[in-house]
Amino acid sequence: MLSLKLRPLSIMKRQVPIQSPPPTLTSKRTKTLLKSPKWVPLNLAQSELSLPLTFPTGQTFRWRQTGPLQYTGVVGSHLVSLQHLQNGDVSYCLHHSSSPQSNAEPALLDFLNMGISLAGIWEVFSASDSRFAELATHMAGARVLRQDPLECLIQFLCSSNNNIGRITKMVDFVSSLGTHLGSVAGFEFHEFPSLDRLAMVSEQELREAGFGYRAKYLTGTVKALQSKPGGGEEWLLSLRKLELEEVIDALTTLPGVGPKVAACIALFSLDQHDAIPVDTHVWKIATRYLIPELAGARLTPKLCSHVAEAFVSKYGKYAGWAQTLLFVAELPSQKALLPPHVSDAKESKSTKGKGRGRKIVADASNSE
Repeated sequence: MLSLKLRPLSIMKRQVPIQSPPPTLTSKRTKTLLKSPKWVPLNLAQSELSLPLTFPTGQTFRWRQTGPLQYTGVVGSHLVSLQHLQNGDVSYCLHHSSSPQSNAEPALLDFLNMGISLAGIWEVFSASDSRFAELATHMAGARVLRQDPLECLIQFLCSSNNNIGRITKMVDFVSSLGTHLGSVAGFEFHEFPSLDRLAMVSEQELREAGFGYRAKYLTGTVKALQSKPGGGEEWLLSLRKLELEEVIDALTTLPGVGPKVAACIALFSLDQHDAIPVDTHVWKIATRYLIPELAGARLTPKLCSHVAEAFVSKYGKYAGWAQTLLFVAELPSQKALLPPHVSDAKESKSTKGKGRGRKIVADASNSE
C-alpha cells in the first residue's frame, strides 16, 4: 500500500416531471447582488484545480457553467464564481453573501479541499502506476471536493436510480427552499436549506414534485437526522472524526442510504479519502485496469468489495482520489479529448495484494 507524505496548501421508468416548488415553499428572495464584484486570485494552479474536471463530474449538482471556463455555485451563504485565468490559475468572484464577506475565501478553500495537495498525491500514484501517470499529464486538477455533509447527503439521495438531468432538477427543487442569493447567467442560486426547513416539506409535496419513491427516503432521512442528539447537522459533521467502517455503518442507518450512496457521501464530504463508491461504471474500470481476470463476471456485492479492495491495495489511503480521476477519464466528454493510445490502454497485469486495516464498502447496484 502506498504511503503518502503530503504538504498542506496556503448515472427508466417513465416518471413525473419535476415541478417547481409551490409559492408557499419558496423562501423570500434577496433583491440585489454586489454592485461591482471583483475577481480575486486564489493562487491555485490548474494542476491543483481544474474546474471542468471537478464540477460537472457527478460530485455535486449545485454548480453551473456560467461562462467559458467559469462555474458558479453556493458555498454556505456565499454565491461565488470560479474561473481559469489565461495561465490556468484560478480566481474567484463573490457575487453575494448573507454573512461577512471576509469568511468567503476560507469557506471556499475548505469546500475545494485545499488542505490536501493534489499534485503531491498524484506524484506518488504516478511513480507506481504508468497508466495513472499518463492520464495525469492530460487531466491535471481533477479534485475531490469537501462539501457540506447535509447538502451532499440530500443530493445523493436524489441520485438513486436516476440520471444527471433529473438529479439536477430534484436538487434544484430542494435548493429553492433555501434563501435566494441571486442570479448569474440566467441561473438562480440559493443557500442550501437547513434541516429545519427541509422538515417543513411533506412526502406528498415531494411526490407531486416528481421525486417518486425517493420522497419517502428524503423525508425519512430528515426525520431521522432531527432525532440525533445535538442535531442532525452536527451529527453528520462528527462523522468526519470516525473511521470509514463506522461512517458507512452510521450513514446506512438512514432511509434510502445504501453502501454506494454512503461511500459517495463519505468521500465527497466526510474526509474518508479511501472510500470507493462502486457501481457498474467503476466495475468496468476495475476489470480493465486492476483486476482484468474478473472481466465478464457478474457484479455481486462480494465482487464489489473486491473492487474497492483492489483500489485501496493499489493506491492506499487516498484511493478515492485515484478512483475519481479514473472515473472522470471514462466520461465520454473527457475520454474524447484523450489521445487514442491513452483512452484505449489496458493494464496488462492484475493488482496483487489486499487492502488492510479498514473495512471496504461497496454496492452491486447503481441506486444505493
